[in-house]
Parts: sequence; structure tokens; C-alpha cells
Amino acid sequence: MPSPTSPPEPEQPTAADPSETAARSAVKDRFDDLPARPARIGAHRAETPRLRVGVIVLWSVVATVAIVAAGVLSTLFATGRLDFSARSAPGSSSQVVAPQVDTSYEVLVLNATPDAALGDAVRQDVIAAGWAEADVQESNASSDDFPTTTVYYGSTADEAAARGLADAIGGAEVSLDDTYQVVAPPETASAGGDPRSQLVVIVGLDFGSE
Repeated sequence: MPSPTSPPEPEQPTAADPSETAARSAVKDRFDDLPARPARIGAHRAETPRLRVGVIVLWSVVATVAIVAAGVLSTLFATGRLDFSARSAPGSSSQVVAPQVDTSYEVLVLNATPDAALGDAVRQDVIAAGWAEADVQESNASSDDFPTTTVYYGSTADEAAARGLADAIGGAEVSLDDTYQVVAPPETASAGGDPRSQLVVIVGLDFGSE
């Protein structure tokens, strides 16, 4: 029996009932209903950066230049002053016919200079190149101031022979032109009865000057 003066003994805690503890832990509150990932509430918008005046001016200049250039090109195309189509180099589309000395042609030499001896001199050069004397005729032209010695032929098939004759007399121009062609008399026709082809040499002021 304790004495009246001894201090009271502390009360021992009573063991909690396991059923009560389980009941308290099973009670739900508002924090138990929180979603796994909270939904986004509200929106945050970034402020639009200010455009610099220099950038605006630069793009305005570029746009203006592009519009002007497009207008100029359109005008050039419309007027036909601008053409991007490929152009062939001069002389690339046509082939130069190789000269050929063909003595089957008759040759008429017309002296178109004040020097009366030049006509016969050219005739002798033609004969020396292989032509028969009877096939080479010489006469004076209606003028005496023709500038350039030229061999004229009447058709494209005669070009090689014309170039050969031009080389035979020391060099001359050649030209497709039947203006100076003289109709051959019947006695000069070929064995088949067809008129023989003819080449005409106009002796110009440049002959023998080089």
C-alpha cells in the first residue's frame, strides 16, 4: 500500500484498439480525390517582340525592287527585246562548200575596170588552170568601176565549181546570182542537147592589187 506522501504513479496509455485504427485510416478526405496530373488552368501568352523599323524598311525595299524588275522583264518579253532562246554561232549552221576545179563549165570573163588588159589576163589564167580556149570568152562590162572581183554562179549545184574557179584566178568572191548568166548558143550545148553550165567572172578594181 503506498504511503500518503509518495507521488502518484503515471497512468499507462491504453493500447489502441486495432479496429478503431483501421477505421480512422479508411476515412477519405478531399486530398484523396486529387487527379494524378492536374489539369491546366489558365494560359500564359508570351509578349510579341517589337519589330524593328530597319527590318520593315529593308523588306519594303526588297519587295519594291522585285516588283519593278518583274515589270521591266515583262515589258521586254512583250516587246520582243528579250529572247533567251539559244542562238547558233555565225557560220555554225551552214557548211562551206569545198572548191573544185571543173573544166566542164563555160567561163565568161567581163572586165569591169578601166584597164583593158585585165580581161585578157584573167582569161589566160583560166585557160592555164585547165579550161579549153574555146570555153573561155572575154568581154568588157557595162561599167569600169566594179569594186571586187567576183565569180557568179546560177544554182547551188555550181558553188563548188565557182569556188574552184575563184581560186584558179588567184582568189575572188563568189555569189549565187544569175544576173550575169548568158544564154549559150545551140552549138555550145552538151552531147545530150542540154545547155552547158556557165560561170561568170566580173573583174573588179581589186584584181592584181595585192
